[in-house]
Formats: sequence, C-alpha cells, structure tokens
Amino acid sequence: MLKQTQKSLASNPEAVGMLACKEISALLALIPHVHIEPVENNTLGNAIDFVIDVHTGANTDNAWSIGCEVKTNGQPRYAETAVLKLREWASSMPANTAVVFIAPYISPAVRQLCKSRKVGYLDFAGNCLIQFSNVYIERTVAEVPPATQRELKSIYKPKSARVLHLLLSTVGQHWKVQDLADKSGVSLGQVSNVRRALLDRGWVSISDAGMQLTSPDALLDEWQAIYDGPGGSTHSYYTTLHGRALEDAVRRIFARQNDYAGSVALSSFSAADFIAPYARTGKTYLYADEYGLAEIVRDLALKLAMNGNVQITVPASDGPFLNPVSPAPDIVCTSPVQTYLDLFVSGERGQEAAQYLREAKLQW
Repeated sequence: MLKQTQKSLASNPEAVGMLACKEISALLALIPHVHIEPVENNTLGNAIDFVIDVHTGANTDNAWSIGCEVKTNGQPRYAETAVLKLREWASSMPANTAVVFIAPYISPAVRQLCKSRKVGYLDFAGNCLIQFSNVYIERTVAEVPPATQRELKSIYKPKSARVLHLLLSTVGQHWKVQDLADKSGVSLGQVSNVRRALLDRGWVSISDAGMQLTSPDALLDEWQAIYDGPGGSTHSYYTTLHGRALEDAVRRIFARQNDYAGSVALSSFSAADFIAPYARTGKTYLYADEYGLAEIVRDLALKLAMNGNVQITVPASDGPFLNPVSPAPDIVCTSPVQTYLDLFVSGERGQEAAQYLREAKLQW
C-alpha cells in the first residue's frame, strides 16, 4: 500500500486514482491464469475513470473489461454516485464486463450496497470483492485504518454529540443550521461539520425546509459501536438505604433539584427501571456534575466503598444530561438514547436491557 495518510489522499484525487489503478492491477496479477493488458490503452473515451482489459487462461477470446470508478471518499453519499455511474456504463457494454468501485476505505454498509447492486469493490485497507468469468475474490479486513477511525469518531465527540442528541430526539423535524446551533448550544461551524458528516453517510436529507434525519437507526448503530462511556470519573458509595427507602430518598433529591446548584439524573440500569424495565440490579446508578455529587453525598449520607450500592459518575461533559426524561413523579432519568448507550457498554446483561429499551422506546 502507498505510504500516504488517508487525509492526504482525500485532498489528492490524482494520487488516489494512481493508487487505485496500481492496487487492482496488483490484485489481478496474483491470479495465475489472468493476463492484464496495459491500462494506458484503455482509459480514453470512457465515462468512468479507467478500464482494465484482461483475458483468462490461454484463450485470448475469453476477454473481459473491468470498469473502475474511483472516489477519494468511500462514504455512502459518494459511493451511491459511483455505483450508479458504473451500472449505467456497464449497461451499454458487452456481456463480458465487470465493474468495481474503489476508494481509500469502504465501510461494511457500502460493501453491502455494492453487493446488492452487483458492483465489485476495492479499498486500500485490503477489503475487496472482484468477480468476473471464473474469478471470484472476496476479502474482508477487520481493522479500520486509524485515519478512518478518527473520522468516524469525530461526530461523536462531546460538542458534536449535542447535535446528535437533539436530532435523535426530534426525528422527522427539519432543522436550519442556525436553529440547530442555537438549540444544541454549539457553533455554526460545529453544526456544519456534523451536517456534512451525516450527509456523506447518507443519513440526512436536505431541502428548502432544512436538514432532516432520515436514518436514525443507522446513526444510533454507529454511535453504539463507537461509544465507550461518558469519560470523567466514577465513584462508588455505600448507603444503608435499600429498595423503596433508597428510591424515596432519591425522589426527594429530585423534588428539590430546583434548589440545587448542580445536575443529577438516574442513569444506566436505574434509568431503564423507569423508562423500560427489564433487568434490576442491586445498585443505583446516577450521573451528577461536581455540585450535584456533593449534594447527593450529603443528602444520602453516602460513604465511599469499593463495591458500594450507589455508583455516581461525573461525566467529562454535560452530554449525558441532555434531553432528560421524567417517566414518574420526582424522577429524572437520562434520555432514552443516553440510557441505551450506557446500557450497551455494561456487559451482556446490559446489552439485553439496551435492546429491550430500544425496541420499546427508540422506534422511528
């Protein structure tokens, strides 16, 4: 593979095109009975980026043309365009024609798109599907390139996540960029970055009315796969209160929350107990900021303990407190989306509870 970062490739279409031609030629050259014609003789006059002519075996009559379309970005928005272009080109060609979409990285979702449209694919990470004549090559590489990992995670960082929380809580609503920035409390530039990332993934539509999230499940799936917790610090405490007595004490805290300087919310399994009850635990889970933590510890007379029955997380940002819900009097829980994410990183039992909550509360 060419020693260039994905970021540098994205800004250099010519380099991507050269590497694409090199990579597919090298892959085909590994097949003993496939003979490749010089690519330079086959690039003029075509509606796609380049064509590789090959023949299989000793019989030069068994000739195939492999049409390739190259994009510097393999996200669905660009892949859809490339796949359509390849299909249109192939429809005007003889039967012995195959088509391949090439990009620096092609996600599993885009690979599935290509398969469904009978289009091959190749990326510089090593994923590929090439099929023609009696040749079939399919390879899947589990590792995602670091640059792609960073790009995927960028819209789930705290500031961007504020926008995602809002979009997932208002599915079906159209948003202007300024309104979305005002409501989510982030800059116009931040909203524009999120908008572009979602558009590239094919998860939003744009109209005169504004941006609308059209694929909330795909967004939540990717967020869940990347999410590894809220950051910050987690504290374990013990209280002599149990069951209903502890719940009543927590309710009293929420009843007086307007008098508090800090933020507090039930989280994880404890939030799910009220939003979509599935699996009870012997522990109470809460989010609190620094002010809220001090007030909870004081009001519940909590004592630090290694394996206590109260777990309080002070998150690194205020994201977990966004869009709280009150499913019962004097109860404040993290949003269904936040609760789902937190449950999913809480082990097998948490994943089961997360799936139950999603089916009950996160259907769009």
